[in-house]
Amino acid sequence: MSQNNDPPSGPWGGGNKSPPDLNDVFNDNFHRLRKIFPGGSPAGFFIPIAIFLFASTLWSAFYTVPSDSVAVIQRFGKYVKDVPPGLHLKLPLGIDSAKIVPVKRQLKQEFGFATPGANDPYQSPRNNQGLRETQMVTGDLNAALVEWVVQYRISDPVKFLFEVREPSETLRYVSESVMREVVGDRTVDEVITIGRQEIESEALTKMQALSTKYAMGISIDQVQLKNINPPKPVQESFNEVNQAQQEKEKLINEARRDYNKVIPLALGEKDQRIREADGYRLKRINEAEGDAARFNALYAEYIKAPEVTKRRIYIETLQSVLPNIRSKIIIDERTNSVLPLLNLDGKPAKEPGEKP
Repeated sequence: MSQNNDPPSGPWGGGNKSPPDLNDVFNDNFHRLRKIFPGGSPAGFFIPIAIFLFASTLWSAFYTVPSDSVAVIQRFGKYVKDVPPGLHLKLPLGIDSAKIVPVKRQLKQEFGFATPGANDPYQSPRNNQGLRETQMVTGDLNAALVEWVVQYRISDPVKFLFEVREPSETLRYVSESVMREVVGDRTVDEVITIGRQEIESEALTKMQALSTKYAMGISIDQVQLKNINPPKPVQESFNEVNQAQQEKEKLINEARRDYNKVIPLALGEKDQRIREADGYRLKRINEAEGDAARFNALYAEYIKAPEVTKRRIYIETLQSVLPNIRSKIIIDERTNSVLPLLNLDGKPAKEPGEKP
């Protein structure tokens, strides 16, 4: 049986061979790299890389905040400060991060419809939820399709970013919940016709209260109702009822217009007649009192001198009567008949100064 007398091989595969010298290995690899690099020097490769890294670091340190926004600075994820609009500098390489928050821009959310080309993903209903959002039940157990718009601003960027997860989506849920509550407290006639302004005001108050309670950092500016329609199966009947309601209001307004046109005129005429009658009454009273005073004064003179007073009354009466008589016939008291003196030809007597 043969035996193998070869020495055992070591980890370097050479039996008793010693490990390679590190200096030789480094020099060998260095010479190989010099052959690879252009110009035979590694500086031509590392210098552009160093310049690129420096430029990238410097570029990531500068940032710009738009005029309608502020930047919320986080250092290793922790909130540091708010930065106003303008060009600013931050720590590079991901140490500081800046989130732009449009605090001066008015944002809006639409319920039941979508504006084409909207940039905000939370502005319009997502995943075809528009119809579900608009389906509501009124206080008299009727169904209605309510479309509305919520306009809001970001009042506190720190709360908006860190207090509530997805505050814009939370605002959609809050708005839908409040609108269902407000619509559910009213009849369908109030929702469709006369109660729109009251619904908007109450919904705005309740949405703002919930936004403050949840610390969302949002300020509600306006809640505006858009189209309010009944469900499609009964929409035609509701339109007829609405048209009849409008016709009723039209007739009532026309009647009020005629009332306001006729009644004040009649009241004015009534007041005028009353004032005229009162004036005539005062006139007759004053005339009667004057005639009575004149008669009493004349009677007092008559008692003093009856003949003279009688003669004066007779003359004054003739002075007032004779000028009004066109034809005057004066006869003697001893004449028996006045027939030959009358004008029987039917011609009227001539006025003084007329030609014959």
